[in-house]
Amino acid sequence: MGHKGRAVLAAAAVITVGLGLSACNDDGDADAAAKESPSASTPAETPASEEPAEESPAAGGDVTAPGTKLKVGDRAVLPFEYTSEKKGTIAVTVTAIEKGAEADMVGAFGAKAKGMTPYYIKMKVENVGGTDLSYASLKLDGDLEGGAGTGVILIGDLPGKCDRENAPADFTAKGASFETCSLSATKTAPVVAASFDEGDAYEDEPVVWAAG
Repeated sequence: MGHKGRAVLAAAAVITVGLGLSACNDDGDADAAAKESPSASTPAETPASEEPAEESPAAGGDVTAPGTKLKVGDRAVLPFEYTSEKKGTIAVTVTAIEKGAEADMVGAFGAKAKGMTPYYIKMKVENVGGTDLSYASLKLDGDLEGGAGTGVILIGDLPGKCDRENAPADFTAKGASFETCSLSATKTAPVVAASFDEGDAYEDEPVVWAAG
């Protein structure tokens, strides 16, 4: 599966940027790495929807349809695969998209993060299917106005500001839940939405939560 399903240590701090950062590490940044990609990747814009829906079911009848537009605070029911042995159905409620400070980025990732503004995508994750999803992790992407990506891929978190949590050991039963945070960052326009694009059905038509 994609990068959203990887377990990541909180101490890890890696930035992949398509916005002109140097590919060389500063001597003092032992925990940070950055590389320059030829161009910033821009995910396709999600199709417009007349009205946001809280839980718009797909044809299958029990999950939120690809391309659904939601608002922060809305709940989406989604198919989820963490590994080949950990699959199930989860519900995700984005509770906030908060703007952070550049100084926090630089403190965690080093000089390569100068000019970047962090955004904290906070969410509640519930086990809907009742399968064993213990220790799984979920990452949502931050989107700019119009659905474009930020061009920055982050692996890590900002302790105390945006803590990326894995599911607890008891995330094995229907109704179990935990809270976590996905870190996003931008050097250009602000992050105004969060998106889920895991799996073939959602890759080109993500579920999107808009702020405000």
